[in-house]
Amino acid sequence: MIRSLLYVPAHSERFLAKAHQRGADAIILDLEDSVPPEHKSAARDGLAASVVLARSGGAKVFVRINPGSDDDARAACRARADGLLLPKVQRPETLVDLATLLEPVENECARPAMQFVALLESPGAVLNAAAIARAPRLLGLALGGEDLALTLGAQPTPAVLHLPKLLVHYAAKAQGLLSFGLLRSVADYADLDAIKMAVQEAQEHGFDGATCVHPGVVPHLNAGFLPSSEQLDWATRVLAKADHQQGSFSLDGRMVDAPIVARARSIASRARQDDS
Repeated sequence: MIRSLLYVPAHSERFLAKAHQRGADAIILDLEDSVPPEHKSAARDGLAASVVLARSGGAKVFVRINPGSDDDARAACRARADGLLLPKVQRPETLVDLATLLEPVENECARPAMQFVALLESPGAVLNAAAIARAPRLLGLALGGEDLALTLGAQPTPAVLHLPKLLVHYAAKAQGLLSFGLLRSVADYADLDAIKMAVQEAQEHGFDGATCVHPGVVPHLNAGFLPSSEQLDWATRVLAKADHQQGSFSLDGRMVDAPIVARARSIASRARQDDS
């Protein structure tokens, strides 16, 4: 269960020092947009220490590489990051080629295969999401709202991002992948009331978690992407009655049949994952 993925600039000692204390399920060590060009090489060279520090609080660690950078990918692999966050993915062949590149490095390091989270950030990528979702090693998909809006010549408002985010979400779910995102931009992190509403909306749509650029958002993602107490109470009562019923039945004035029982089981399972 990955509810929160916190971006941390991989060149910043100040942010790296506290990243593991923020409570995020995953930390994204960023080599791309948040790192000035003159600091990118040093940030990559420091990944071995950065990954160990970021993981010390129990979080998974991903590295967002620069688009097409084999050096970034190899360095993240040797640093034993759990996976790569791949920006500006346009086609599934990119992930196939990257898996081929990493396999000898993984064998050399005697480490498990890295997982990928693909960021789709252009109209073409959104329209190609179903094909991208079938690529190897994918853990999940996400939409880069700011970059998409830029390529569209649009503003990254919730209204603009709603449809493309759902299209990428559907592509992920069709392949059984995790789907990360809120139906709004992650750049506006100060309006916590709006973020809480967006988390509730995303959870209702079935998103699994979301990225964030500020640690103050992490607790809201962690809480919001868990079943609420009301949802868990409903699921418990559905499952209790299902144990003594054949076929469909009524609960709280609503029909309950097989898909609804399955949803109740999913909610209960997600709550148990949090307890463990």
